[in-house]
Amino acid sequence: MPATTGPRRRADAERNIARIVSAARSTLSADPNASVDDIAKAAGVGRMTLYGHFRTRADLVEAALADALRAGDQTLATVDLTGDPRQALARLLESSWSLVAESAALLTAAQEVLPAGRVRELHTAPAERVEELVRRGQRDGVFRTDLPITWLVGVVHYVLKGAAEENRAGRIKTADIAHLVTATVLPALTASTPAPHQPT
Repeated sequence: MPATTGPRRRADAERNIARIVSAARSTLSADPNASVDDIAKAAGVGRMTLYGHFRTRADLVEAALADALRAGDQTLATVDLTGDPRQALARLLESSWSLVAESAALLTAAQEVLPAGRVRELHTAPAERVEELVRRGQRDGVFRTDLPITWLVGVVHYVLKGAAEENRAGRIKTADIAHLVTATVLPALTASTPAPHQPT
């Protein structure tokens, strides 16, 4: 049935790619140094099949990180960021830490094989969401303006990443992470003397 050979092969290829990327995400999240063989085994495909879609381990690591960030961005897009910027940031942090826990390990793998510029590019969307929220808080007078916004956004990222690493090491409990992250980030970003709300 020649008419269906092409579409069927494409469908099979797409399923293989999805399976490989999913396996790469889970395998690299557990071990950033996981080999191509480890990922192929987890995906249930042979090395030749894997290399037919991803020429190098770096290509596969990039695909896994991009997929994880894309899925995370879709999740965070549903978080209500309206109202008081401090409460909005708390909601965002509570939803972010588990996503960061996965992407932190993937990021470690990516930093070893990808150019720094490419890693930053992949993180553009998550960083922009936090940056816009911090800017709104600054305009409302509730977030500090005495430090560069890039530093404040970095603080959010570093605390989330640190919490994920502490959890992986077994030093803090999963149930405590949301509270610890929020209790650390909000005081760090909050203005010492919030400006009174200006009526519109």
